Amino acid sequence: MISGTTRRGAVALVAALALTPMIRGEALAQDYPNRLIKLVVGYPPGGPIDTTARILVPRLAAILGQTVIVENRPGATGTLAGRNLVVTEPDGYTIMLGNASSLAVMPAITRYRDYDATKSFAPIAKLTEGYEVLVVAPDGPKSVQELIAQARANPGKLNFGSAGFGNLTHLSGELLKLRTGIDIFHIPYKGAPEAQTALLAGQIHLMFGEVAGLLPMVRAGKLRALGVASETRNALAPELPTLIEGGLPDFVALTFTGIVAPAAMPSTIVGRLNGAINTALAEPEVRVALERLGAEVRPGAPSDFVAFLAKEKIKWDEVVRLSGVKME
Repeated sequence: MISGTTRRGAVALVAALALTPMIRGEALAQDYPNRLIKLVVGYPPGGPIDTTARILVPRLAAILGQTVIVENRPGATGTLAGRNLVVTEPDGYTIMLGNASSLAVMPAITRYRDYDATKSFAPIAKLTEGYEVLVVAPDGPKSVQELIAQARANPGKLNFGSAGFGNLTHLSGELLKLRTGIDIFHIPYKGAPEAQTALLAGQIHLMFGEVAGLLPMVRAGKLRALGVASETRNALAPELPTLIEGGLPDFVALTFTGIVAPAAMPSTIVGRLNGAINTALAEPEVRVALERLGAEVRPGAPSDFVAFLAKEKIKWDEVVRLSGVKME
């Protein structure tokens, strides 16, 4: 028979073990940060995501009073970095800057999901928002409705390019097919520059891409923009209509960047990082530098980012389900 004393001791031990992670987390948070912080970027140096990180890092380091470096881990449309982050110690010293493709689209499109951004990560802060724009050749359709009519008259003969399989430029094209019922063929390229070159050469008929990246060619007359995939006109190009104005209700393809950490990171560290990030985003030089990339700064609380990612997950999961697109 187990004595009352033994029982009480066992209960106390269980309670102590349950409290251990909490106590450890509080201890970590008290002197955070006390060493170098790595901001992981799942893309090569020089691209817009990497540039965003390098704009933010110097100010973040100054605010936190600790060294912050960018570590590039490119691969699998940004998801290689995400896979690594999932198994990283949740102590706040390794965090990741992700985007729409790595945090919302690719997790939806892969058959064997390595992570779910709404469960596997602790969202810290959203940084920026932008939108995709639909472009065609200068001698192509003059409006969204003209494009739809042309595609319906020639089923399976038109194609759209993307900056790779399974990213936002690809899923935006799939969303167009679903919303309009048109039959167009997808051709993935190694990146946005290759897709743009193919469009300029007449090898593809249309593509989606970020407003900032395509706007110079649109304004130079090398491409024609049929509409921006946003609720309202984009501040960077207010002369361009939205796809909603073009007759596609609720057609929104939102690009974004944000910082996440491994799940189970202490909320106090999440709050410390969120405050530092939002302080950096409020600085005029940071905001202006990010706006030059075609991004609009969107600071907020961790809970705002959590709700935002959940909404994006629902949207792109549905597009993947209806389109049948999968990556093995």
